Amino acid sequence: MYQDNASMFLISNRLTERLVLRPPVLEDIDAMWSIFADPRTSQFSASGPMADRSVAEDRLNAWIVHWQERGFGYWAISERETDNHVIGFGGLLWRSLPGYPDGLHLGYRLAYDAWGKGFATELGSAALELAQELRFASVLAVTARDHVASIRVLEKLALHRIGDVDDIPGRPPSLVFKVDF
Repeated sequence: MYQDNASMFLISNRLTERLVLRPPVLEDIDAMWSIFADPRTSQFSASGPMADRSVAEDRLNAWIVHWQERGFGYWAISERETDNHVIGFGGLLWRSLPGYPDGLHLGYRLAYDAWGKGFATELGSAALELAQELRFASVLAVTARDHVASIRVLEKLALHRIGDVDDIPGRPPSLVFKVDF
């Protein structure tokens, strides 16, 4: 489903109690690079911190294309009080996961200073509401088995563990969570 930028903007921006969620734009590259290159925010990531800014640029471009092709995707996340300062990225992506059907996945990464404030749960709730509005039957999420905070977020959002996926070479399998609507 393709939507022009004007209609995409109108239907895709979300406000939560404390957050502004909007589609990413190329100007978000500095925020993305800062967040994804930070070893603290990447300690549970399959690939670790991004070592090259071009990887961040490629990923940001892929997210923008995802929005153009599907009408939803990862949001750039800001606090309402400072809506010009991006504190993270997250939302819904259509993707493949080895051993599972292609489907909708919830994901997020927040700047280290934004941790522990309930923002991931708030974002996740908005993303799941959107999934229901778009009439998806379920959403998956993947997290490292030692990422206790992320597991708590997923459980608060009513996702339940359905299995494992061996997605990170040399590391224990990640946990797969699911919610059905």
